[in-house]
Formats: sequence, structure tokens, C-alpha cells
Amino acid sequence: MKIHSIDTGLFKLDGGAMFGVVPKSMWQKVYPADANNLCAWAMRSLLIEDGSRLMLIDTGLGDKQDAKFFGRVDYQPTGALDQSLGALGFNRADITDVFLTHLHFDHVGGAVVRRPDGALVPAFPNATYWSNPAHWDWATHPNPREKASFLTENILPIQESGQLQFIDPAAGAPAALPQLRELLFADGHTEKLMVPVLEYKGRTLAFMSDLLPSAAHLPLPYVMGYDMRPLVTMAEKEAVLARAAAENWVLVLQHDARHECCTVQQTDKGVRLADTFRLGEL
Repeated sequence: MKIHSIDTGLFKLDGGAMFGVVPKSMWQKVYPADANNLCAWAMRSLLIEDGSRLMLIDTGLGDKQDAKFFGRVDYQPTGALDQSLGALGFNRADITDVFLTHLHFDHVGGAVVRRPDGALVPAFPNATYWSNPAHWDWATHPNPREKASFLTENILPIQESGQLQFIDPAAGAPAALPQLRELLFADGHTEKLMVPVLEYKGRTLAFMSDLLPSAAHLPLPYVMGYDMRPLVTMAEKEAVLARAAAENWVLVLQHDARHECCTVQQTDKGVRLADTFRLGEL
């Protein structure tokens, strides 16, 4: 099995929103903002080669939204996903599985494309798309606070295509996805976010999604203002980081524009950063 880090571009979000109740005087020391209080964030995906299977974990923001939408997040559609796949000798038609950690626009936007005739269709025509029923229901019947993150044009065409499959949270990682050693489910950021855990080159690798957006979010109180249940996030993060420190996991950081992967260690201040590196250095 080979695992590749896939660049789908950068976007900007308000630093205060990304660090919640933590004062700017503290978070800007570890993740600086620009003059408009915006921080640059990655939209990192993973590509897993395993025999005849080619799995993409999350898809980035995509390019089908209008200029007003892209302007709000300072994102320039540049085809980064296609460029990243092409550099490895692949294209969208080669993808057999698209695993969606959750359905916020920066994770699922690239899963659907708009054809020249205006029709919305899956961006990966030969892929099975994987979500879970609790999160799908949450996203398709959104609460008012989270509604702006769940765009119907990113979500419903997947189901309408017949390419959608659900994972049962009670059963864990499905037999149909043997690449996954384990699936962690988290309810703090959004309902039933999925954190895939894999074995790779003798190491345990966890794709942290929005449970740990960046290395700067390691201290427990550093929780995004976007999280639906911040106290739950803190408890979930604490439990996963304790395992990661004890078992020397490699954490893939989806939104950290500076650090692709990290390891963590226990200190007298709690779990803190041990090392940072690129996935290709494993």
C-alpha cells in the first residue's frame, strides 16, 4: 500500500473563528494572521493506493461555486486536485472510493462538478462515495448555525447518482474498505465526523480532519468556533491525543498550511508537539 498527500489548494478563514475562545494574543504566536485577521489553511487530502483500489479521503473545495463564494474564503480555483493526481499518474476516473470525513464544503466541495449543461454530477464517475447515515441526515437536515457549511449542491448529487454507500458507526471500519484499520467517530465538530486510522510502513497513521485541524490546535482549549459541541471536542481530542502519544501515531493535519504530519508526546502541560515532517519522509 502507498499513501500520498494530495494538495487541493489553500483558503483563508478568520483566525478568531478558527481558535474559538482563545485570545488572539495567544493563538497568533503559533498561527499568524494577515492584516485582515485571516489565516491561510490547507485543504489536504490523502490518496491510498492498494492493489486495484484507489481511495481518496476528502476532496477539497472544488471549483463550481460562484466568485462571491470564493471571495469570502479568498480561494482561487486552480485545479490543484487534478494537478496533484496527475503528478502521480492518475486522474479522476481512476478513483474507486471517495471517503468523506464529513460534508462541510471545504471537505466535500470537490466531490461534485458542474457540467457545461449545468447538471451537477459526481466528480469521480467510477467511485463509491462513503459517508455514514447519522452524519448524512445531519447534513441534509441542517441546524441554522451549521447550515452555511452544508451546501446541497455538494451533497445531494452524490446520493442521486447511486454511488453513495453508508458506513455503520456501530460496526466501525467496513470490510469493504480493508485499507482502514479503524474508524474513530467524533461528535464535537459535527455529528459523526469520521477519523480514518491506517497502518502504513509499520506506523499507525490517523487522518485527523477537523478534530485536530492543525498542530496549533493541540492544547485542549484551542477549539474552533465552528464546532457544534466544543466541550465534546475537547474530550474527544484529549482521548485521541492520549492514544497518539502512547502509541507514537503519525497525525496527518488536514488544514495546517505549514505542517503536513506530526507526532505528539505527553508533557507536564498535557499532550504537545513532538515532531513535524512530510508524509513522504516516512
